Amino acid sequence: MSREQRLASVFVELADTLIDEFDVIDFLYVLCERSVELLPADAAGLILADQRGGLEVMASTTEEARVLELFVLQNSEGPCLDCYVTGQPQVNIEIREVEGRWPHFRAATIDAGYEATHALPLRLRGQVIGALNLFCARPVSLSPDEVALGQALCDVATIGLLQERTVRRGEILAEQLQNALNSRILIEQAKGVLAERAGVGVEEAFAMMRGWARQHGRHLQSAAQAVIDGTDDLVRTQPG
Repeated sequence: MSREQRLASVFVELADTLIDEFDVIDFLYVLCERSVELLPADAAGLILADQRGGLEVMASTTEEARVLELFVLQNSEGPCLDCYVTGQPQVNIEIREVEGRWPHFRAATIDAGYEATHALPLRLRGQVIGALNLFCARPVSLSPDEVALGQALCDVATIGLLQERTVRRGEILAEQLQNALNSRILIEQAKGVLAERAGVGVEEAFAMMRGWARQHGRHLQSAAQAVIDGTDDLVRTQPG
């Protein structure tokens, strides 16, 4: 498949939210994964606003990225927050050069092994609902075309979320995002339970749970609840 064909398929994937059993958590993970695939980044994390305007980490491609996003929110410092507040991309940031601006974020990001970061808003016109943070192990700069591509991915994902919420269920976005945030708490708990049960890392535990949910046509929230309740043994159903 050519890059042009892959780009087309990804945009269709991110726009196609009017499907039966739409899973917003999995959708946000797809946005993170496709951004890392199509842009020169090594990891991604995504934050969204709840109905009270508070920000929560919703998806990430690695556990390190998730922890960094949590660090950003806990310390109220970092390009992802500036991106959310201004609604403007914060790109081509070399971590070692921002000590005066984000000293705590700088130290945590270097400790995690990243040298550059980029943040792109999830926005529709004047409404900003979150931000996508990209992390790079090398001091990589995004070209104007790459910034435009990343922003287009975020824009189409935002439109898809708004469309699904408005057309499919007639509910306002803030309420739906709050439901997703509540689901995320359950999923984080289930990741820990499954990681301990299977004797694997939390990233692999999440991959097991997500794969099981897709295989069985279940929402991630449903799979997570099954892990917590012990009603489905994901460890026993894994191949090999």
